[in-house]
Amino acid sequence: MTELRTVEDHLAEVTALLAPVVTRLHAAEPELIPLDAAAGRVCARSITAPADLPPFDNSQMDGYAVRVADLTSLFPSLNAPSLPLGLATAAGDPPATHIPGTASPVMTGAPIPAGADAVVPVEATTTGRFPALTRHTQAPPSPEGTEGTGAAPEPAHTAQIGITKTPEPGAFIRRRGTDIRAGQVLFDAGTRLSPAHLGALAASGITTVPVRPRMRILVCTTGDELAPDTPDITALAPGRIHDANGPMLVHLLRDAGAEVTLARCPDDPAALLALVIEHTAPDLVVTSGGISAGAFEVVRDTFQPLGARFASIALQPGGPQGLGALQLPHHTGAPGASTLPALCFPGNPVSTLLSALLFLVPTLRELAGRPARRTTVQRPLATDVDSPEHQLQLRRAVLETDGTVTCLPPGSHLLHNLATADLIAEIPLGVSHLPAGTPVTTWSLHD
Repeated sequence: MTELRTVEDHLAEVTALLAPVVTRLHAAEPELIPLDAAAGRVCARSITAPADLPPFDNSQMDGYAVRVADLTSLFPSLNAPSLPLGLATAAGDPPATHIPGTASPVMTGAPIPAGADAVVPVEATTTGRFPALTRHTQAPPSPEGTEGTGAAPEPAHTAQIGITKTPEPGAFIRRRGTDIRAGQVLFDAGTRLSPAHLGALAASGITTVPVRPRMRILVCTTGDELAPDTPDITALAPGRIHDANGPMLVHLLRDAGAEVTLARCPDDPAALLALVIEHTAPDLVVTSGGISAGAFEVVRDTFQPLGARFASIALQPGGPQGLGALQLPHHTGAPGASTLPALCFPGNPVSTLLSALLFLVPTLRELAGRPARRTTVQRPLATDVDSPEHQLQLRRAVLETDGTVTCLPPGSHLLHNLATADLIAEIPLGVSHLPAGTPVTTWSLHD
C-alpha cells in the first residue's frame, strides 16, 4: 500500500462514497411505524396536531372552582369570605355546571365546571384541606321540575369554604389549546424523536409516525482465527479468539441510527464474495480485518478486483483503510443501484472502533438528526505524551478530577483499555512530544 493520505482526505472520500446513499434515503418513501418503536427515529415529514392540547379547560391545582365576582362583589368587606360547598369534579369526570355562589371542588387535571372562571387552591382556604365531598357524577338527580333546564344537581351537604385569598380571573386554569392548537405543526420533518417528543405525540392521540428509512449495513468480520460463538472460553481451540469487533460494531452503528446485520467469514475470498452477494439488501457493507500487508488479506484480495481501493492513512491506530463502490456480479442492491459501497476497517479492535467513529458514524449521526461531529473540548495533559510525528494519534484517556487528561497506553489491541477510557485525546500530526499541561483536543467516547 503505497498511497498515503490525511485523515481529512480519507473522510472526504468516504463522505462522497456515501452521498448517493444519503440522498436516496432522504428521498425514499417514509416508513410508518408504531409510536412505541419511534424513539431515536427521524420524522420523514411534518406532523400536525389533530386536536387541541389540553383538549379542555382544566384545573392546574387541587382546589375550588369559583366565580371571582362571587368573592369580590358578594363579600367586599370580609377578609376571608366563605362560599357554600358545591359538587366535586375529579380527573376523568365529564365537565360539570358550576352553581353560582358556591365553591366547586375540582382536582388537578379535572375539567373546569362551566360558569367558573378561577380556581382557589385548597391551601388558600381556612382549613387547608377538603371536607367530605360529593362528586357531581354521584350526586342525586336535580329536583323535580328542573330537568331540561340545564340546572346542576344540588350538593348533598352544606359545608362552608373559607377563602383566604381572592384569585384573579383565570387563576390556576389551564386553557384549552394553550400547549398546541389543532392543525399546528407539532414537529418538523427532520426532527429526531426523543422520549419527550413521543409523549407529545401520544398526548395528541397519534399512534403511528412516518420516519426516514435507516441505512442498512452489513457488518462482516473476517479471519480464520474467529471461533464460533461459545459460552465457554476454555473451549477455544489453540490459535482461535472470540469475535469482539462484530458485537462492538453492530451496537455502535445501531446506536448511531443504522439497521445492522452481522456476518462472519473465514479467510476465503470465494466465501466472502458469496456472503456479500447473498445479502442483497444492504446500503453499505462494512468489513473488519483482512486489509493489511499480510499474505492472507481476504478483504483486500476479494474487494480490490471489484473496485475497492486500499491505502495507509496518517493515523494511529487505524492506519490501513479501504473503500470503494464494489461491482458485484448478480448484485441487485438497493433500487436503481448497480454497485455496493464498502468501507473496510483494520482488524485490531481499537483500530476498528476508532475507524468507525471517525469515518462512518458522522454520516449516520447526521441521518439520525444528530450533530455529525461530537463536541470537542480543549483539556490539558496530566503527563508528558510521545507520539509518532507523521501520524494523528488518537489516545484513549481518562478525565481526572482536576480537569486534566491522562493518556492510556496506545496499543491497538487493548480493548479493555478502550472500554475504561472516558475520552479520546488527539495528538496532532507533526508532533512527536507534548509536555504535561499542553492543551489537546478531546472528545467523549460516550456521546
